[in-house]
Amino acid sequence: MKFYLSSYKLGDEIGKLKRLIPTGNHRVAYIPNALDFSSDLEHRRQSEQDGLKQLEAIGLEPEVLDLRSYFNQQDLLAKKLTNFGVIWVRGGNVFVLRQAMKLSGLDNILKKWASSNYPILYGGYSAGVCVLGPTLRGMELVDDINVRPYGSKTKIVWEGLGIINYVIVPHYKSKYPESKNVDKTIRYLIDNKILFKAIRDGEVIIE
Repeated sequence: MKFYLSSYKLGDEIGKLKRLIPTGNHRVAYIPNALDFSSDLEHRRQSEQDGLKQLEAIGLEPEVLDLRSYFNQQDLLAKKLTNFGVIWVRGGNVFVLRQAMKLSGLDNILKKWASSNYPILYGGYSAGVCVLGPTLRGMELVDDINVRPYGSKTKIVWEGLGIINYVIVPHYKSKYPESKNVDKTIRYLIDNKILFKAIRDGEVIIE
């Protein structure tokens, strides 16, 4: 399993993205669920279309894969994902995304595939990369933890997937609206001795 982890959208290493796909399969499972908290359906639709067009522009073949269609159906989701060479997880609210991953079983699938080096590329940005670390603690200083798009009884998941052993902090010293709160997250991580990497918009971590 390979990783293309961007602070914002595709980042500045686009030339490397396609070369990282282990199988040469350019089909992309585009996961939009970090935006499930939004009630502005037109904004969500437009943002989704923009994301798909960006991937198409570099020769990839994205299609939307909504995790809500696979809640409590982990085996079905795993089977569906075998059709793709890339999983692309967009940004939004990292706590909402983590809930969707848990409810669909995507968290278990990704952890299993990462440990077995399954031949697929995981890419994404913002919340889509934050979720890979060992914890989401500190991210509540940037993202709202009180939104519950999947029901009021849905619990906050504080644990990251633990696929990488450090927390990725995107939008560092960037023009993104959330950047003003990123310094608070970094201070929390430093104070609590949690390993992290802060990346500016445009920067990409390749693993």
